Amino acid sequence: MVSLDARAYPTGDAQGQHPAPVRNGQGLSYRNGRVRRKKRALSVRELRLRCASWNVGTMSGRGRELADVLKRRRINVPARDKVEGCKAREIGEGYKLYYCGSDGKRNGVGIVLDSRLKECVVDVKRVNDSLIAIKLVVDGMTLNLVSVYAPQSGCEESVKEKFWEDYDCLLMNLQDSEEVYVGGDFNGHVGRESDGYERVHGGWGLGNRNAYGEALLQAACAFDLAITNTWFKKKEEHLITYKSGHHATQIDYFLKQPNTAPSKDKMTYVRE
Repeated sequence: MVSLDARAYPTGDAQGQHPAPVRNGQGLSYRNGRVRRKKRALSVRELRLRCASWNVGTMSGRGRELADVLKRRRINVPARDKVEGCKAREIGEGYKLYYCGSDGKRNGVGIVLDSRLKECVVDVKRVNDSLIAIKLVVDGMTLNLVSVYAPQSGCEESVKEKFWEDYDCLLMNLQDSEEVYVGGDFNGHVGRESDGYERVHGGWGLGNRNAYGEALLQAACAFDLAITNTWFKKKEEHLITYKSGHHATQIDYFLKQPNTAPSKDKMTYVRE
């Protein structure tokens, strides 16, 4: 779970669309691996978001249970994966679940909004059972919330490539003047050290980097999104997001623009 401060940009500051991507075989090269964003002055207006990521096998009969947890934890933007269907429904306590999944398959993604934020939705993009995005306008600020469930390491390369193509396309169609928050299961390890990715990796990760973690770091550089999990020194058990038997890894991440804040006084990370 992570608390984020969304800050409004001055109006009329849109910089247009991102340039078309130039593929390098791993699908993440934009102007030598980075889209350069113009730094902007920020206004003092802020919106506090408390975000969390859940990975569950099914939502059947568990909506109320989830709503109770969200209320107790005071979370207003949970990102979820492994849900079926392409709908939106109330789950209790004022929370509304927007989701997209494939019946009979393991994949599925969703975003839950609290009673205030659900009234601010202006667009929902259900790309597929791995990507969903919701656009909100809150107090004059435009926010894009993206939930991700990346293919597992054992999937075919064509499936992985298709995921990154869809991810690229989704983010490229967002305006530079809009806030972007990405959360979910990327099924990759970005590793303990930043190793050349200092702009987006804070140097406080877990374990060793793998190829899929490298792809995530390249994507983070391409769209100038910091991997917020890596910006704070925490106990190892608090970095782990997936555990099975003797294996413990960090595969769930939250990403946001680094120029709008990874600082300890603005963001906290809590184990769920």
